Amino acid sequence: MKLLQEFKTFAMRGNVVDMAVGIIIGGAFGKIVSSLVGDVIMPALGAVTGGKTFNDMYLWLGEGAKPATLALAKESGEAYIGYGSFLQTTVDFLIVAFAIFIMIKLMNKAQELALKKEEEAPKAPPEPTEDVKLLREIRDALKSS
Repeated sequence: MKLLQEFKTFAMRGNVVDMAVGIIIGGAFGKIVSSLVGDVIMPALGAVTGGKTFNDMYLWLGEGAKPATLALAKESGEAYIGYGSFLQTTVDFLIVAFAIFIMIKLMNKAQELALKKEEEAPKAPPEPTEDVKLLREIRDALKSS
């Protein structure tokens, strides 16, 4: 029973919940970036490089003539390097890494501004010493008499 209570306390901490939300949003963001790369960027690059999609690009290492498509190369059982898919995955990674870099830079800047405002805020004057308090009491007593 104690183990269950400890787990509940752990799971309800702010950091764990924040991390879970971050992972879910990160997964969704990754899908958006993959779609952007696979459906927008790579087809545009493919049009520039001769109309071939990057996923179908490969280097034939097998014996005989190079098959017309990557699917046929896979079926042949011969050796090949499918570098097109690797290029697409690399572009995915670079876009996600750049987006995360920008978000972290913005978060750090916001933290700096918050700390700067906190430092600039006027601080409460220090509490007077016992001597000063006693002198004030004497002054106030003299004024009232």
